[in-house]
Amino acid sequence: MVLIAAAVCTKAGKTIVSRQFVEMTKARIEGLLAAFPKLMTSGKQHTFVETDSVRYVYQPLEKLYMLLITTKASNILEDLETLRLFSKVIPEYCRSLEEKEIIENAFDLIFAFDEIVALGYRESVNLAQIKTFVEMDSHEEKVYQAVRQTQEREAKQKMRERAKELQRQRMEQKKSGLGGRGAIGGTGPEGFGNRSMGGGGISSDSISSLSTPSVNIGEIKPMAAPAKPSAPRNALKLGGKNRDADTFVDQLKNEGEKVVTAPLPTAASSAAAKAKPVSDVPMDDVHLRMEDKVVIRVGRDGGLQSFELSGLLTLRISDEKYGRIKVQLDNTDQRGIQLQTHPNVDKELFRNQNQIGLKNPAKPFPLNTDVGVLKWRYQTQDESAVPLTINCWPSENAEGGCDVNIEYELEHTRLELQDVCITIPLPMGVAPSIAECDGDYNHDSRKNVLQWNLPVIDAASKQGSMEFSVPSSIPGDFFPLDISFSSKIPYAELAPAKVLLVDDGAEVKFSAETVFYTDKFEIV
Repeated sequence: MVLIAAAVCTKAGKTIVSRQFVEMTKARIEGLLAAFPKLMTSGKQHTFVETDSVRYVYQPLEKLYMLLITTKASNILEDLETLRLFSKVIPEYCRSLEEKEIIENAFDLIFAFDEIVALGYRESVNLAQIKTFVEMDSHEEKVYQAVRQTQEREAKQKMRERAKELQRQRMEQKKSGLGGRGAIGGTGPEGFGNRSMGGGGISSDSISSLSTPSVNIGEIKPMAAPAKPSAPRNALKLGGKNRDADTFVDQLKNEGEKVVTAPLPTAASSAAAKAKPVSDVPMDDVHLRMEDKVVIRVGRDGGLQSFELSGLLTLRISDEKYGRIKVQLDNTDQRGIQLQTHPNVDKELFRNQNQIGLKNPAKPFPLNTDVGVLKWRYQTQDESAVPLTINCWPSENAEGGCDVNIEYELEHTRLELQDVCITIPLPMGVAPSIAECDGDYNHDSRKNVLQWNLPVIDAASKQGSMEFSVPSSIPGDFFPLDISFSSKIPYAELAPAKVLLVDDGAEVKFSAETVFYTDKFEIV
């Protein structure tokens, strides 16, 4: 087929959005669109009309028409199939089929039209692929942004600790009568996830030994000045204005001034609220959170197209006496999941004893911060890796519609999946007739989807099915299926066994939570 243009117009013939796919003058395309209202007839739900040179294929959409202009030599069956896909695209980007909504989302519709047709010929794409191409959503970008935010938070915490340490050193030197003879180069504690500012700095004693006997304390004071802007310079680079103000307030407090810091508790409380876990697990002074998420793509005729598991183990310590600890892990995985520890974690200790501890045992983990200590990844094309299999079988019936049978089976019976939702797309403007259903269902007529909800899928209820009929439909209307669920049992067979103190090896009470969920699971 050769598709000349696609347009959305009103019943009166006013063109709202038009996209042409072949080279044509503006006057020509305007003439074709202006001729359409004069040619169409009323009383038909899905029809076409021809002139001497072109064919108009159109479909009513409430108060609008979805219109395709093709050559007369094109295949009418292909035209109708393409028209059906165009009609599905519009509700995906417009909340209502009204002129104002079409105008507001005109560019999104044009981009989607370009994914369907290229140079006048239909591309082999479905609705899910069109949405993916238009959104241009990047998983790698999300991961990068998350890592960057974590690094910035760690750098801000390091900067604050560094500023406090420098101020404390200056206060101690003033009390001991040394005045401004401070150390050049930092010797403060090294923060988790950041390198120290250098432990080999030049101390005040070395300054005295290198100076001539005539140099007095007053002449040495200016030499300590470069050390003072080092913290604010890093603060401006990593923390911004808010952190600068915090450092200044801390300096005033250390010098004995009474400062009222009303905004600070609000900021701290908001940060604490964000740091709260979403689960209902009570948190001890040592808390471990294990997060698994999967991205799965399966073909409608079977066959695993992609499977990717990514996970993260975070540690949160609320009491400084438990800062120097080691976490013992139980790893019973047999799939070959790739594990990677944080750069500050002792890799040899983890490789030999499955323990997570810092390279420098004398340094503690940071307090009141969710620290990622271990992450893992697993990719495969093995179909047995999919925890839940879905079989959707639509078949055409004698009434011009489809009878659909859907069944699920839990392949990994050790898991307990909760809040399972299977979302099935439906043709626009039709209502399904449910014959049989395990669990609950909900028909969202605005989004044109049927949601199959199952509160729990476990070994005791590992199978279930649903049957329904839909008029005026074809098998391709019911794809792609979208599946979502969550679980408190991890996919990766990793679990924290115990937490030990570095000094004496005594066990420490800890709390642990696990969340396993679908980032994206679809049947296409």
